[in-house]
Amino acid sequence: MTASEVSGSLKRFRRTTWRFQRTFLTLPKDLSRFVAAIVSAQESMETAYVVIDEVVFAPQRLGALLAKHFLPPVQLVRDSVLTANSRGEVAELLEASLADGIDFAFVPTPKPFVIYADHDEYTTLFANTKSNLSVSPLLKSEFKEIQNYERRL
Repeated sequence: MTASEVSGSLKRFRRTTWRFQRTFLTLPKDLSRFVAAIVSAQESMETAYVVIDEVVFAPQRLGALLAKHFLPPVQLVRDSVLTANSRGEVAELLEASLADGIDFAFVPTPKPFVIYADHDEYTTLFANTKSNLSVSPLLKSEFKEIQNYERRL
């Protein structure tokens, strides 16, 4: 895992036009299952990064995750980028980001979809094709989809 600050990362993310989106309620008590459903939907996902948009609450889980990977404490601010370099790290990073109540973008590699989550417990998946917006694992796990919600980046 690595941590850095890349000016303009969020701006580049927002500049992309995503044709399809679906939003889900992300309850703190069910984050492990939620993350497992997302990661299981994309078997080829090996790396990912999180770009912080806004820190609303002190990011304790992310701080602990950085320490676990022997990274020095860093100030997590807008355009801070945390990169997971293995499938296991990807799940840890996504769960910690969701748990800390920050606003962030999550970009996996390969990138069939991206995620934007906010501190209000809404997680939106974006894709450029319907087939890449695979939410069936989330629906099968009975996560609540927010109907007719349109997130504007």
